[in-house]
Amino acid sequence: MLNYTTKVKNDNAEWVTFIHGAGGSSSIWYKQIREFSKHFNVLLIDLRGHGKSKNPIQETIKKYTFERIGNEVVEVLHHLKITSTHFIGISLGTIIIRDISERFQHLSKSMILGGAVMKLNFRGQILMRLGATFKSVIPYLVLYRFFAFVIMPKRSHRESRNLFINEAKKLYQKEFKRWFTLIAQINPLLSFFRIKDCGIPTLYVMGSEDHMFLPSISKLVKNHSSSELHIIPNCGHVVNVEQAELFNEKVIHFIKALRLSTH
Repeated sequence: MLNYTTKVKNDNAEWVTFIHGAGGSSSIWYKQIREFSKHFNVLLIDLRGHGKSKNPIQETIKKYTFERIGNEVVEVLHHLKITSTHFIGISLGTIIIRDISERFQHLSKSMILGGAVMKLNFRGQILMRLGATFKSVIPYLVLYRFFAFVIMPKRSHRESRNLFINEAKKLYQKEFKRWFTLIAQINPLLSFFRIKDCGIPTLYVMGSEDHMFLPSISKLVKNHSSSELHIIPNCGHVVNVEQAELFNEKVIHFIKALRLSTH
């Protein structure tokens, strides 16, 4: 089973489940834990091959799919007897949340998708093709640093960029290749997600400087009645790190407003 950490407020509190992106770990939520623990039961999960979710059994799986990764998250929820939760994700973790919510709608009370990836623009597709070509000859950290600088180029993005690079250093080369191969094949899945509104209340939290992913999200929310978009000014891709206070305030308000609307 995946490594996880819980912070339980009480038996009546709602659950929020945090899902990090590729190359990260649950430690990227360090600016959220204290604030969210005041209001909710908190579940933090390390995805396969990341953080402390590493064991020899994982070496037997040669190819990853979003479905397989999502199933492992659901396994943790079942183990903890969590029947429903608000999912909060960042970057590629948002795809995993969207996939789980599509297949296990009863588990998902809402989706909060930060720095959401719902379409690779032309630059992103070129990057993926270059990475696929050179992933066997260039050390993965060189590739990861390059991607981090393209996605988070500004000086003000330095903290989140360095955080992701430092987390990526803990990955194995084989692990990086598996995740990279998975990401290189996401276009059909993302196309489906952009078309289909799954009906679950969804908050997209995007930075105004997230040049690679914001345009597609702005377009998507116009066609999905269950979704809304909050743009944080002067902020890049990793909204929960760069503008943690604004992120926390908006997300907690969103979840509490949902609770009021259902009573």
